[in-house]
Amino acid sequence: MDFFQNLLSIIKTIQFRDVVDILAIALIIFGLFRLVRETRAVQLLKGVLVLFIIYFFSSLFNLVMLSSLLRAFFEASVVLVAIIFQPEIRKALEQMGRNNTWKRYISIFSKYGKNDEWEKSVRKSIVDAADTALLFSHSRTGALIVFERETMLSDIAATGTIIEAETSVALFGNIFFNKAPLHDGASIIRDGKLFAAGCILPLTDNKDVDINLGTRHRAALGISEQSDAVVLVVSEETGVISLAYDGELTRDYTRDSLVKKLNELLLDDFEDVSNFRFKRGRKSK
Repeated sequence: MDFFQNLLSIIKTIQFRDVVDILAIALIIFGLFRLVRETRAVQLLKGVLVLFIIYFFSSLFNLVMLSSLLRAFFEASVVLVAIIFQPEIRKALEQMGRNNTWKRYISIFSKYGKNDEWEKSVRKSIVDAADTALLFSHSRTGALIVFERETMLSDIAATGTIIEAETSVALFGNIFFNKAPLHDGASIIRDGKLFAAGCILPLTDNKDVDINLGTRHRAALGISEQSDAVVLVVSEETGVISLAYDGELTRDYTRDSLVKKLNELLLDDFEDVSNFRFKRGRKSK
């Protein structure tokens, strides 16, 4: 009875903010476990756990030097965690930045300043890229075209050559011609313009990727994992046309299905804003 009375008295002292606090910490811990569950960080956590057990027994048996050394290690644990788990922390922050729950609202807000000329330019770049992909598919010419969305890729563009030109099938043909100096890299499309070519993309860290996929497809997946870009890939070996976005690769596009999908991925938010403007304009009248 005393135990239950004590438990009841403790429960009565708990306030709503305490419950929120506990739930927030629980969610953070759960998220961290999910983040490191299938990464090399699991082994690092096991090592830290072993050190903690050693510290416990060294303190228990009064091993002064060992316990002092381990205590100093744990006191600097915040800095050590940031260094050791830097890839995992970066991945978590990137995932938060690409969270689909609120990304759409930010995307709509940023596209509110876009005009019809911007839409026309983007539609032209989509058609040019699709026409190029069809030609390359028949001629077995490899290509890697990145459509920039909200995440700016200036650091990636800096690894190649800045062009800033209108897109065209002829221009893409010159860039990806197998003896051209820029053909091995990726081309970046920004606001419907060819912004840069010959760019180096990061490769995917996903170990479950099909072993038959080459470097071009792995690079497409890599940049789609680290940004919200949409990446068009034409296989040099098979001529298959693929798209990579949100860390996923979809394949076997035709010219028409490619145009439809790119319009959906690149222009849907702009059309939402245009509809909103149209409705607001009619109400004001």
